[in-house]
Amino acid sequence: MSTAAHRRDIDPRAFRDTLGLYASGITIITGHDEQGPIGCTCQSFYSVSTDPPLISFSVMKTSTTYPRIRQTGRFAVNVLSQAQQGVSNQFARKGADKWAGIRWGSTRAGNPVLEDTLMWLDCESWAEHDAGDHLIVLGRVIEMSPATQPVREPLLYFQGRYRYLHPDQAP
Repeated sequence: MSTAAHRRDIDPRAFRDTLGLYASGITIITGHDEQGPIGCTCQSFYSVSTDPPLISFSVMKTSTTYPRIRQTGRFAVNVLSQAQQGVSNQFARKGADKWAGIRWGSTRAGNPVLEDTLMWLDCESWAEHDAGDHLIVLGRVIEMSPATQPVREPLLYFQGRYRYLHPDQAP
């Protein structure tokens, strides 16, 4: 039986709701160009390889932020802590000053790293792949936060809402 015979139409809203049952962390992808710091909220992030050290994130093709990051050939991934829900919302807005009131430093390559994150990774662009209405971006990690930085709880996203871990509750 051919693959086409098994094909079923998938309702986009039902697809999104189903995938919403997968809890994910929240990141801010940042860069810096001649206009200044750049950033956007992203929940589609994961590790790919340890040798070489590669990570990946996905971004909508309609993003107005990512083309500026792409042109620089490098970016940082900032993994948010539960105290940074407001930061996530701020960087998700279009047309607003995403950097207003945000405290940040720079990597050796000049990419912004936000204060109070769980961790950050500084990357060189490795590859980009077309994926429907998104682009899959691969980055080679060239610098990262120390594993010994203060441990915070993660900001999570589940069923269309921010969530938090309750570390004192046993599974």
